[in-house]
Amino acid sequence: MPVPDLTGKVAVVTGASDGIGLGIAVRLARAGAELVLPVRNPAKGARALEVVAARAPGSVASTRELDLASLSSVKHLSETLLSEGRPLHLFVANAGVMTPPERTLTTDGFELQFGTNHLGHMALIGRVLPLLQMGEARVTTMSSSAAAQGATDWDDLARANRYKAIRSYSASKLAQLMFAMELDRRSQELGWRISSNAAHPGTTYSNLYASGPNLGRTKPSPIDGIFRRLSTIGVFVQSVDSGLLPALHAAVSPDAEGGRYYGPDGLGQFTGSAKELKLPRRANAHSDAARLWALSEEVTGVTFPPAASSASSDDTGGRPSDPRRGRR
Repeated sequence: MPVPDLTGKVAVVTGASDGIGLGIAVRLARAGAELVLPVRNPAKGARALEVVAARAPGSVASTRELDLASLSSVKHLSETLLSEGRPLHLFVANAGVMTPPERTLTTDGFELQFGTNHLGHMALIGRVLPLLQMGEARVTTMSSSAAAQGATDWDDLARANRYKAIRSYSASKLAQLMFAMELDRRSQELGWRISSNAAHPGTTYSNLYASGPNLGRTKPSPIDGIFRRLSTIGVFVQSVDSGLLPALHAAVSPDAEGGRYYGPDGLGQFTGSAKELKLPRRANAHSDAARLWALSEEVTGVTFPPAASSASSDDTGGRPSDPRRGRR
């Protein structure tokens, strides 16, 4: 996939210490973008910089500390970026956690997947919005095909009563997709001068299949081995170099637009090149997206400029539960 010249552009890619995030970072660096790579693990971040330097000679890249499961860490990174005062032109919200077997909480008491995948990114984007506006940025959120099966349990966002790993993962990815679409709608309404879209990578074998499912386990999960074997024989699983294409297209292609959703064009959207997809029905529910937006602002303490219009009380169906309620 051709990438346009990005000389002079600053690109933030979360989750770029390995896998799809690192692959996207390399492609952006080769096109001339300066990379800012927020990472949780400094050692992995240092190795990622070595990979970028080797695969994109002459590129400029640096890491910053970020733990999306900590709102304090999100605030610290945003304050660092704001103090530097540089416009941000591309933002790829790629980092995430997938299906820890037991219910796990973030530093702030949110269910780990909802707190990391959705709330952490939402809070970071909200805090650095002035820099995104300065750069008239394109924000691309990495969702998942699992979002199509996701459902928002407004009565138990904390997943305290009925935690199911894949259901919680699907709900977090649906939340990300809803946020990405709502961000673009509000930008258009309020003149924020940014565009926001989303993508999913199909079934792409990466470290995600080991890190989440093995969290807290003494015996390794079989999921990683299964997907590794499938990727080797090329059945319904693709490599990182292929899996990054939908998000890369969404982030840089002149043909990609805000408010759109991109994914693989192959059978069942498991593998393939990038194409525009139809939004899952729940991701296209504007009143639910506005409700989730308001809740996310409330629990993170990060507020965006007020929208010109919002869902009425008749649309919201009542006040949702605090995602931290019932913590254990």
